[in-house]
Order: sequence, then C-alpha cells, then structure tokens
Amino acid sequence: MVLCASAIIARGQSDIDHPSATIVSIQPIGASISSVDPLAHIQYNPTTLEAAIASYDSPDVAPGAGLARVGIYDKTANAWASSTSILSMENFAKGYAPVITLSLGPDGDVIGVSCKSEKIDAGHTRDFGPKVTIRRTADGKTPNLNRPIALSKEGKVEEEVPEKTFIQK
Repeated sequence: MVLCASAIIARGQSDIDHPSATIVSIQPIGASISSVDPLAHIQYNPTTLEAAIASYDSPDVAPGAGLARVGIYDKTANAWASSTSILSMENFAKGYAPVITLSLGPDGDVIGVSCKSEKIDAGHTRDFGPKVTIRRTADGKTPNLNRPIALSKEGKVEEEVPEKTFIQK
C-alpha cells in the first residue's frame, strides 16, 4: 500500500515538472501495410527542455527485420502529425539502447521525431534503458539587404550623384 502511494506522489511531481506529453509511435515498413503501435509515452517541459519517458513498449524484433517509421501519429485523423524518420528495426534489438529525439517548434509542440541507438557494453550496467532528448528549432539568420534599387522613368538604374565636398561647392 505504501509503495502505491509513493508511486502516485512521484507521478504527480513528474506531471508538474513535465507539463506536456506526447506518444511516439512506430510502424514497421514492409510489403504489407502494418499497424501503427505506440512506442513511448514521453512527458516533457518545453521551457526547460527536460523530458522523461513515462512508459516504453519495446517492439518485437524478428531476425532479419527491416525498417520502421517513428513519429507522432494522430489516430483520429489516421495520419502522421509530425515529421517521421526511418530506422532499422535492429535499433531495438538486445544490446542496444534507443535514444528518441523530439524536435520542438516555436510554440513547444513536437514537429519531428528521430531515433537512434547506442550500443550497450559491459560498463553500462546501470543506465541502459531508452533515453529521450529534446531539441528546439531556432530562427535562421536574416539576410542583410541593401537599399532598394531606384529606377528612372525609362526603367534604367539611377546612378547616385556623389555629394560634393565643401571645396567643390
């Protein structure tokens, strides 16, 4: 009973620390149309860029498995709600720890998902589960534009007349 109460308190604190949440989905790509399954439920804070994986369902990896697509899937619209990335299903095999990267837009919504894996070696006996990172998009540089070109009535470029110096006046 005490264990359940502490889990609820920890869950409540996690919700305060991470006010936004999303579900990352995976779809194996093959000759036949396959279903889109949830991969991870991720809670994140768009202002501090902190994130935590609330739940993770490791996909079944068959020998010789092909490719898969990961992203945010909207079940009501039956369409991907974010950009997706393609990866090998071997990223979820034993001996690998997946790293899910969420790309956030200016308003804090997830606009893209990518996934890669890190090989687990004998030294990583503690923290070998799935991880999540967050990246925020930034505005690109704006070009420095010169003054607009002035045209004469004939459509030719008007040449600037250099200002006369005091002696020339």
